[in-house]
Amino acid sequence: MKKIIVLICLLILSVASSFSQSGKKSRSLKPENYTKKLTIISSNKTRVYYSLSSTKASVINMRGPGILRIITRGRFPYDKKNSINYDILYTLDGGKQQRYKVRFVERSTKAKYLKESLGMPSRIEDFEIKLGRGYHTLEFFIKDNKTPVALRYIFSPTKEKKREWMTYSPLSISEPVDLIAREETVGYYRFSKEKPLMVEINGPTELRVLTRIENHYHMKGRIQYRIQLKENEKTINTYQLSSRRSEIAVYKNDSTLVPGKAREFIIEVPKGNHHYVIYPLDEDKSTILGRLLFPKKDVKLEK
Repeated sequence: MKKIIVLICLLILSVASSFSQSGKKSRSLKPENYTKKLTIISSNKTRVYYSLSSTKASVINMRGPGILRIITRGRFPYDKKNSINYDILYTLDGGKQQRYKVRFVERSTKAKYLKESLGMPSRIEDFEIKLGRGYHTLEFFIKDNKTPVALRYIFSPTKEKKREWMTYSPLSISEPVDLIAREETVGYYRFSKEKPLMVEINGPTELRVLTRIENHYHMKGRIQYRIQLKENEKTINTYQLSSRRSEIAVYKNDSTLVPGKAREFIIEVPKGNHHYVIYPLDEDKSTILGRLLFPKKDVKLEK
């Protein structure tokens, strides 16, 4: 009898755990910068969509890894019966602009706008963007304003691959800075636009970049900052990051500054030898601290 009770308890805990995990799997995201809302009712459910502009970016920030699902709906005027076309433009971390084309989509037979004077929404057309580990910034536009389009953004986190990371040293001109976090000393490098973080590395591998903005004690709230990655004078990516003052890290030898919370991004390093330059874009921000790591399994590439 006791064994049966124990088994039942374990089963209940397992089911509760699975429900808890599934509840955390997906969440809707709100864009920054351009947040014009549209409410659509479908199958008695109310959903908030966000309009796209051809000139103002709808910016989405999130931490990977995961899958970002983009749900799109075009808008039909009441007097338009045939199908519509539209193009969605987007960039990931400041990289090359991508295009998602929607062709010959028809009016929805189940959905309507809460504000009926807007017309009729189209059927759903959606696509997915796979995101790796670290913080990511996506910018969305509509190619033109001929057909109004609104989006929903649904992010589903995925499990991170377990791996061992090793510290990686930049070229010698970088200034070392020691922080203490949880009673351990952690080495960072100070860099700026004038004195960027310069890295030489062999691929294929991944370079994990941890950054912390440097705060004075009077600074409060969230701080936005941008980091740019270049190779051979060509911009590879631009990372838009957001941080607050760290609650656990302090400077080992400087009591006048407070480090920000660490924010990371991953550089996918192709095969061959590469020289990267990493620097902050914002003129009004102070210096940045950076820490570099790469997978232990790739140590042979550095020989």
